[in-house]
Amino acid sequence: MTALDDIDHRILRELVRDGRQSNLALADRVGLSPSACLRRVQALERSGVVRGYRAVLDPGRMGVGFVAYVTVGLGTHTKTAQEAFERAISRAPEVRECHNITGTVEYLLRVEAADLAAYKHWHTEVLGVLPQVRSITTFVVMGSPKDDRA
Repeated sequence: MTALDDIDHRILRELVRDGRQSNLALADRVGLSPSACLRRVQALERSGVVRGYRAVLDPGRMGVGFVAYVTVGLGTHTKTAQEAFERAISRAPEVRECHNITGTVEYLLRVEAADLAAYKHWHTEVLGVLPQVRSITTFVVMGSPKDDRA
């Protein structure tokens, strides 16, 4: 693991806030010279602390009006069953996140769809037909007062 100091943490907070800001602006915000700031950012990238940069999209403008977290329990707890489930889920564009978790179920999914009807179709015709799936529980997102995902 890479040892991070206070300046590294300040750089990371700024990059999370705005990954497209110029090195000059970033250096000014964290109190470094531009060359020192660039060296640190490059070191954070090389070490894998910064894995990449991405665009943050507005779901509503992308036609997404329905968001849910879905827990999925598998019928068998084998590596083969998990791998097959994960392959199927990786092909589903509605699934924006898939987490293998501990507890009474194996997976937590973040699912985005145009509306309830589109979600129902995905739930029934995609997720519901997977032979590994034993249980599905849906938690509909009514609002997100805090969402730090970039």
